[in-house]
Amino acid sequence: MVLGIGLLSTMDAMAKWLTGGGVPALQILALRSLVIIPLLLLVFWYRGELAQLKPVRLKHHFFRGVIGFFSPLTFFIGIALIPLTDAVVVFFSSTFVITILSIFVLGEKVGIHRWGSIVLGFIGVLIVAGPKGGGELSGYLLVFLGSVGYAILFVSGRYMTATETVASLVFSFNLTVGIISLLLLPWFWQAISQNQILLVLALALFAVAGHFLLTLAFSKSEASLIAPIEYTAIIWAIAFDWFVWKSSPTLTTSIGAAIVIGSGLYIVYRERLNHVAHQRIS
Repeated sequence: MVLGIGLLSTMDAMAKWLTGGGVPALQILALRSLVIIPLLLLVFWYRGELAQLKPVRLKHHFFRGVIGFFSPLTFFIGIALIPLTDAVVVFFSSTFVITILSIFVLGEKVGIHRWGSIVLGFIGVLIVAGPKGGGELSGYLLVFLGSVGYAILFVSGRYMTATETVASLVFSFNLTVGIISLLLLPWFWQAISQNQILLVLALALFAVAGHFLLTLAFSKSEASLIAPIEYTAIIWAIAFDWFVWKSSPTLTTSIGAAIVIGSGLYIVYRERLNHVAHQRIS
């Protein structure tokens, strides 16, 4: 889990470097897909598990793919406008959106404790994105939209696992993102250097490896036990901001981050208590 978060955080830093250098976010998504799709096909062909990639509910997969297209697109555009640490903290608002969506989509019950954590968490996000933040308001809004898209992806994935394999969800998501971005690419294409191409290639490989390690981690341990490790992404973001962009978190970012992390961890704690109580009753 720690290594997976580290790879994905490095991917975010690469995306910020590329978009800050003038590479369109859409172009990054398109080139990333050209790496990820063949790699997934090759891996599952080698394992003799290509059938695992076949979707059952095509319309649902297409919907997830469209949302999946806008989620990284808005995030990649947004991180070019604000410090990476701020972006990571705001993106963690997906934890609160996931909890809210779970009520309406999955029929889960959320008590007053978790509702209080959700409200407090969003207050923390507002503090980070406030007037004393270190970036443009549009950047914070774009990153927040990306977090909402991620939350929809997560909850819809849980909803669809009754009929779909995890592999099919991952493959259809990346395939749809790739098709949409490639169709739009002629209007956004810009000539990029060889170093930038290599950076996009590394970004794609880090994305695949990071998601694989996260999936492996969740398959070997209870989600409530290892989910808090996700917040180590903030440590990575602070390090990249410091060493690459020579910036450090503002006081408002630090306060907001503490509130967001505390609220998120409390939600995980309450979910674990509910899970334990349910196991005892059943």
